[in-house]
Amino acid sequence: MAHAQSESHGSQQTKKATASGWVGSALEYYDFFIYAQAAALIFPQIFFPNTDPKVAIVASLATYGVGYVARPIGAFFLGHWGDTRGRKNVLLLCMFLMGIATMAVGLLPTYNQVGLWAPAMLVVLRLIQGFAVAGEISGASSMILEHAPFGRRGYYASFTLQGVQAGQIFAAAIFLPLAYFMPDEAFNSWGWRIPFLLSAVVLIAGYIIRREVNETPAFETEEAKAAIPKSPVLEAFKHSWKNMGLVMCMALMNVIPVVATIFGAAYAVQPAYGVGFAKSVYLWIPVVGNIVAVCVIPFVGNLSDKFGRRPLIIGGALSSGILSFFYLYAISIHSVPLAFGMSILMWGVFYQGYNAVFPSFYPELFQTRYRVSAMAISQNVGTLITALLPALFAAMAPPGSTNIPMVVGSLALGVCCIAALAAFCAKETFRIPMSDLGKPDAKSVDKQEYERNRQQAVSSAH
Repeated sequence: MAHAQSESHGSQQTKKATASGWVGSALEYYDFFIYAQAAALIFPQIFFPNTDPKVAIVASLATYGVGYVARPIGAFFLGHWGDTRGRKNVLLLCMFLMGIATMAVGLLPTYNQVGLWAPAMLVVLRLIQGFAVAGEISGASSMILEHAPFGRRGYYASFTLQGVQAGQIFAAAIFLPLAYFMPDEAFNSWGWRIPFLLSAVVLIAGYIIRREVNETPAFETEEAKAAIPKSPVLEAFKHSWKNMGLVMCMALMNVIPVVATIFGAAYAVQPAYGVGFAKSVYLWIPVVGNIVAVCVIPFVGNLSDKFGRRPLIIGGALSSGILSFFYLYAISIHSVPLAFGMSILMWGVFYQGYNAVFPSFYPELFQTRYRVSAMAISQNVGTLITALLPALFAAMAPPGSTNIPMVVGSLALGVCCIAALAAFCAKETFRIPMSDLGKPDAKSVDKQEYERNRQQAVSSAH
């Protein structure tokens, strides 16, 4: 009876932690990605000098990348916080920093009102956003992973990224009625501010949900608290620097959403490129792609529990990299239906081979003592590199240049190949018990025993 109650309690905690990770990630990444939408669609016109539209586009996309510059710094601080004070505490801190910075963007004056102070303040707030988001995925993934039953870690951890994709849906969807129904003058003057100011609601909702979640077993016992390291960051570099390097390279896969939502948006809608997609039409591309991704992610996460993490990441990296050519080509020939189709395949389906699996694979590569620090630092250094790519793409394939799909697509595929090679060199983790994760001599359990434990976990979950 006591064993049954313990299993039921464990199952409830797993589902509670998963729901918290999903909702928290969705709310926080809504904040982060409404900036990305605005940087591509409206910021070039209102925050930068309009004497040269080409310069304004590059500068606006560069401010998007600035948010990622602060992420490694935030990863050091927030990773340490998450490994020493608990996963729950760091997730609440991340959310408050993000929410306040996002609301402040919605209150900024424009370039015409205050001159160069406008882009300067925009950069500062983007730095705060980047600092805050640095601990979100690593903290949420670690929390879910440490609550999840053996043999189901990939499935449950995938909901972290399902929440991130849902946040992107909300970010794009909130602009759709504004861009469609509002006159351009009204949208440019005050309509764009609405999604940023709505972050007040996001912040309150996220706090209510996250405060109800229990801390992971790594922090809820006195014995576990006594084992907390003084410097998890130093331990991470000392014991797992190789795995951190591999995670950094795999995190370069962020190039695919960069191509889909940032450079792709600017290429499609900015007048200087001459493609001429309507803003209201183009905004449906990330919405539809993410809706598909939300459906695909749990399925892929479950597959990673059956067949392993590495094969799915390698396949997802190579296939989505190849499809980036076709996606950009569809935009170049002004074909909205083809752009929709390629976006769904590249980003909504094949990219999820990586996206749905890394929330379990990354933290599984590290020990509990320094898991959040190691994952946060290595992942955010990798995403920092990819976040600087939109400005590089715009510089190498500026308005008026030829073969834009070939130039940008080749760069994207090259980056995806690096990520696939890193996954190939990493150790498979899906059949390693939780207590042995991150140890150099860790061994996978017998395949039959693993499958038997996995089926028991599935039965208890239902």
